Amino acid sequence: MPYSASPSSLLPFLRALGGLALGECCRACGRPGALVCPECADALAARPHRCPPRPGCPPTWAAGPYAGADRALLLAYKHGGARALAARSGVRLAAAVAASAPGPRPLLLVPVPARPQSVRRRGGDQTVPLARYAARELCRRGRAAAHRPLLRHRRRVADQVGLGRGERRGNLAGALEVRRGAAGGTAADPVLVDDVVTTGSTLAEAARALRAAGIRVRSAAVLAERR
Repeated sequence: MPYSASPSSLLPFLRALGGLALGECCRACGRPGALVCPECADALAARPHRCPPRPGCPPTWAAGPYAGADRALLLAYKHGGARALAARSGVRLAAAVAASAPGPRPLLLVPVPARPQSVRRRGGDQTVPLARYAARELCRRGRAAAHRPLLRHRRRVADQVGLGRGERRGNLAGALEVRRGAAGGTAADPVLVDDVVTTGSTLAEAARALRAAGIRVRSAAVLAERR
């Protein structure tokens, strides 16, 4: 009796075939087909964890590690121009935000601003869409949340890549400030959001700038923790 494949068993093959025809592939593993294949989607399910304390940082939670599929997807979004990953990444970030700030109180997600040089090179600040989609996902889950880009750079800073802990701290010291007129008018608990935490220098500087404007940061949430 000839083998007859069921329609459901053909779906992965058809997705891969379509991906080959369109030149599409999974941005996490490279398999032809969907932007994120089902196997990687399972691996990328947000499992938030509390990051070890870092000097000056508010309590920080990460959706995953800076490794494997988590790292590949983050880099594809941040450097590979895969803007379509913003919504998926925002949903994962929402899980870390919820873990960092449990309870019923409304939340205000404050994205850590990218360097102006990076914004020009990438065509936008990619942390802002993450905050927007994360706030949208939290609202969908029944938690009142909004996002607001309160912070901006007040001076030029160097790229943090390759800098040691002390160099990162010195590079960012006093680099951020709250935008004029942006601090008032909210009773929500502020939560800093960013894509990745390494030494914690960026989150620490962002928290300092908010405190200088009279805003107490409750916690921070990131997509990935880099150790």
